[in-house]
Amino acid sequence: MDHKKELKEMYKEIKIEAGVFTMTNKQNGKTFVGSFNNLKRLNGFQFMLKTNTHTNKELQADYNTLGKDAFDIEVVEYLKKKEEGYFDAKKELEKLEQKWLDKLQPFGERGYN
Repeated sequence: MDHKKELKEMYKEIKIEAGVFTMTNKQNGKTFVGSFNNLKRLNGFQFMLKTNTHTNKELQADYNTLGKDAFDIEVVEYLKKKEEGYFDAKKELEKLEQKWLDKLQPFGERGYN
């Protein structure tokens, strides 16, 4: 098997996981709650902060001032997909994110959402 074909096969086998994550400011406790249908996109989220292009201005400002080491990123829950029947992953991920928004209340003085 040639190398390209081998790489394609390996890529197809990579498990794509969806879920909810938090980014917490270790200095003031403020939290950002977000979700991705592919948690590998967290790299892009962090890249946007590093390049000063994130759309959340308050989070971006704190990141610029304090640096990346002042924040912890954690996946708080993975989306569990049903094995049988219809499953709307987008809708279920929205519900999961809302559950964490309700639980953590990261608004105003408590967060960046």
